[in-house]
Amino acid sequence: MAGPRPEEESGPLPGTAPGIPPAPPAAPPLTGRQRLVNGLWPPRVTRAQLTVAVLLCVLGLGLAIQVRSTNDSSALRGARQEDLVRILDELDNRTKRLEDEKRRLEGQRTELESSSNQAAEARKQTAQKEQQLGILAGTVAAQGPGIELTVSDPKGAVEPDKLLDALQELRAAGAEAIQINDVRIAADSYFSGAAGKVEIDGKKVSQPYRFKVIGKPQDLEPALNIPGGVVQTLEKERAGITVQRSEKIIVDALRPAKRPDYARSSSQ
Repeated sequence: MAGPRPEEESGPLPGTAPGIPPAPPAAPPLTGRQRLVNGLWPPRVTRAQLTVAVLLCVLGLGLAIQVRSTNDSSALRGARQEDLVRILDELDNRTKRLEDEKRRLEGQRTELESSSNQAAEARKQTAQKEQQLGILAGTVAAQGPGIELTVSDPKGAVEPDKLLDALQELRAAGAEAIQINDVRIAADSYFSGAAGKVEIDGKKVSQPYRFKVIGKPQDLEPALNIPGGVVQTLEKERAGITVQRSEKIIVDALRPAKRPDYARSSSQ
């Protein structure tokens, strides 16, 4: 008989049990970066974490909208108190004028609908509208309550743009007809020249500059005298300013009626 094999004679290896294969060698320890990667990937998102993420997105969107709204209103936030008061007054005046115009147009519609002779009523309203447009265009003389603004400039320091600012303030306050010296102001009027050599619509006007303005005196005068407004600006140029209310202002300077070269009524 064959003798025992060498391994049988020597017995099992030290540290192993009989009939059990030896254990594989231990893996090397993970580094800190590897443990971090294993903890983050693949991501394990729970329902609570997903809810928190959605809420944070909504909160971020709301903050972005709030910041944008704040930036949009930054111009008004930095305005002076007197500028804000003037802006509010102008908005109130414009709103009131639009409401008055709406009521007037509604009254005209009611008259046309209820009049027994609609053709005669239509002709009457057309004549009234023609008169109103003639006043706005400067082709018809006008009279009514208003103010007289006189700007004396003996040093010749008032620039044309300062007079334009005064005109714009009066228009914003509801002026319906304006005459400066002997020049009728219309929608296409323009100022040119230099200090002491002011021209309106290409016609030279000399000081004192006299504004005849038809409108509501209670709105026109405060618009000129607001802090930082026209009067204070002109006084800084050492110009003399007087504002006087009157129940009868006559604006009789006329502009020639011009037929447009290209524009035609769309009803033709």
